Amino acid sequence: MRVLFLTHAYPRHSGDVPGSFLHLLALCLVDAGVDVRVIAPHANGLADRANVDGIPVIRYRYAPDEHETLAYTGAMVAEVRASLRSKMSLLRMLSEGKRELMREARGWKPDVIHAHWWFPSGMSAVRAARQLQLPLVVTLHGSDVRLARGIAPARAIFRRVAGRTSAVTAVSEYLANVARHMAPDVNVLTLPMPVEVGRFSPPEPGEARSANTLLFVGRLTEQKGINLALDALARLPEDIRLHIVGDGPEHANLEAHAARIGVAARVGFLGSRPPAQLPRLYREAAAVVVPSHEEGLGLVAVEAVLCGTPVVAFASGGLVDALDNGRAGTLVPPGNVDALTDALREVLANPEAARERARNGRARAMDLHAPANATGRYLDLYERVRALG
Repeated sequence: MRVLFLTHAYPRHSGDVPGSFLHLLALCLVDAGVDVRVIAPHANGLADRANVDGIPVIRYRYAPDEHETLAYTGAMVAEVRASLRSKMSLLRMLSEGKRELMREARGWKPDVIHAHWWFPSGMSAVRAARQLQLPLVVTLHGSDVRLARGIAPARAIFRRVAGRTSAVTAVSEYLANVARHMAPDVNVLTLPMPVEVGRFSPPEPGEARSANTLLFVGRLTEQKGINLALDALARLPEDIRLHIVGDGPEHANLEAHAARIGVAARVGFLGSRPPAQLPRLYREAAAVVVPSHEEGLGLVAVEAVLCGTPVVAFASGGLVDALDNGRAGTLVPPGNVDALTDALREVLANPEAARERARNGRARAMDLHAPANATGRYLDLYERVRALG
């Protein structure tokens, strides 16, 4: 079987962070005997064609090099809202993505097209798949669902895209339910992404954890709620520190906020780290804090649970799924800093009880996200849509 991915986020090189979960799915599919190719936007400094860990990647151009800034940063919607030039670049991205998909599909002849995020990739893929008479799977990852729910015109476009696909999947039950509400005539399936469960494992006997270091991992954006984690830190004992792994548009604002509330000396901004370094960081932390709003999946929470690390998160979005309704971690009311502070204080005071919750959630996380299991579900779906024609 041949499967052609279309996405706006995919690792630009081995070990790169954007779209790394898609890269893992591609690698797992290849291990299962599937040929996979990826079409993604070009960006300054990238080759038009590349090979990332054995996966062929074709990159299409949609603007002059210096203006190809919409992909790989996690800030596409904000950029498009902010400038006319970015709006024009988005229109070119949609048209050039479709053009490249048509060209590659006609030469390579895939059995299935798999678009990741309905916006923008699903929009580009729908018309191409119909013209090519190929089955199309569209997977919802979170930011695309928030966009559709928040903007009425986008919601209408989402319904049109979803209604013209062979199958729509979502990476969490939360996202699937939101999508079903917006497009009640569409059967949205919940198919979690694979996670390298062998890499994300509990500490070895004798491997030390910090008793006073909290960890945040993710993009530094408003949606991640990191300012609320800083507010909670300010209410905890002065020996408690917070390490922040990731980068993004809110970096400077967060540093300023930490200084303003007097915790700058207790916060370490560690920058982006390759996925290979994350398991050690999880295992060393006393707890992982996930103060996100409407997280699509909560992959960081899943990875922390697999490492046996306590997780404190807002009961929002896919985090409820990721933490098994609180059985695999601690969930508190969204946006409630008092509740977040109290939960962190409890976890730090009673670490063994908190770790036991994570251990209890590990078996469920293994079943949902183990590469063989998650990939097998996608393979079954590909076979079904191919059989339907």
